[in-house]
Amino acid sequence: MDEVKQIVTDIKKGAIRPIYFLMGEEPYYIDKISEYIDKNVLAEEEKGFNQMVLYGRDVSVDEIVSNAKRYPMMAERQVVIIKEAQELSRTIEKLADYADNPQPTTVLVVCYKYKKIDKRKKLYKAVKKSGVIFESKKLYENQVADWIRRILAGAKYTIDPKAAQMLVEFLGTDLSKISNELDKLKLIIPKGETITADTIETNIGISKDFNNFELRKAIGARNVTKAFRIINYFAQNPKDNPLVMTISLLYSFFSQVLQYHGLSDKSQRNVASALKINPYFVGDYADAARNYPMRKVSQIIALLREADVKSKGVGAANIPQGDILKELLVKIMN
Repeated sequence: MDEVKQIVTDIKKGAIRPIYFLMGEEPYYIDKISEYIDKNVLAEEEKGFNQMVLYGRDVSVDEIVSNAKRYPMMAERQVVIIKEAQELSRTIEKLADYADNPQPTTVLVVCYKYKKIDKRKKLYKAVKKSGVIFESKKLYENQVADWIRRILAGAKYTIDPKAAQMLVEFLGTDLSKISNELDKLKLIIPKGETITADTIETNIGISKDFNNFELRKAIGARNVTKAFRIINYFAQNPKDNPLVMTISLLYSFFSQVLQYHGLSDKSQRNVASALKINPYFVGDYADAARNYPMRKVSQIIALLREADVKSKGVGAANIPQGDILKELLVKIMN
C-alpha cells in the first residue's frame, strides 16, 4: 500500500515515468493505479486524441509498440493503457526492446494480472531501469481485516474487529469485492461512525450470530448448544455457508491453537504477534487452549482433514454437507 501511495504521489508531483508495468496475483491495486493514471495524467480535453485503452486479447506486442511510439497531438504526452496484458504472456518479452528506449512523451501502462514476468529476463530489467515495476501481492487471510481497517480509516471511518472478521469470512480475500461492499456502506453510514456487526448484518446481509466466526468461538468455548444451533443454520442455508469454507477456517483456527500451546510467553501482545491476529481475539484462543489440550487439538486437525476429503465427495458422495459438519462437531466435542 505504501508503494501505491508513492506512485500516486510521484504522479501528482509531475514525476511521471514512461512505463508502468503492473503485475501480480492481486488485481485490486493494479486496477487502482491504472484508473488513477487514466483519470489524472491528461486533462479531459487532451484525452480524445491522446489516450487509448487496448486489450491484450485483441492486440499484439508489435501493435502496442507502434501505438506507444506515436507522438501526442496538442498535448505534452499521450497515455496508452493495456488491460488484460496477461493474455500476451507468451510474447510479452518482445516488449523489452521498447522498454530499453521508451518514447519519453508516452505513458505506457501494462496491466498484467494474476501473473508475474520473470525477473531474470530482459523485459523486467529494462522496465526497472526506465519505468516502474509494481508487483501486487495477494494478502493472506490474516492480513485482510487490518487492510479493511486501514482503508476505512483513510475515509474517516472505524470498524470493530468482529465486523471486519465477518467481512473477511463472508467475502474471502478478494479486495475488489470487499472494496465494493465498503463503498456501499460509506454511502449509508455517516463519516466518523463505527461500523459494527449489526451494521454488517443490516446492510450486507451477513448474520452476526450465524457465521463461521461465531461457530469457531462456540467450539473453542465448548458451547455445544450454540455450536449446533449455528451448524443447523448452515445446513439450511448451504449456498451462503459452504462446508469447504467452514472446514478451512476451523482448520486455520485449530492450527493456531496448536501454535498457542507451544508458546512460552502467552501474554496478549506476544500471542497476537506470534499468531498474527488482532489482540481482540486472543481470548478466544486462550479459551480453546484451556478446553482442548495439545493432543486433542492434533486429533481435531486430523478430523478436519478427514472432513475436508468427505466434503469433496471422497468416500461420502451421498452424505449431505450438513451431516458431515454435524458428525465433525460431535467428534470434536466428544
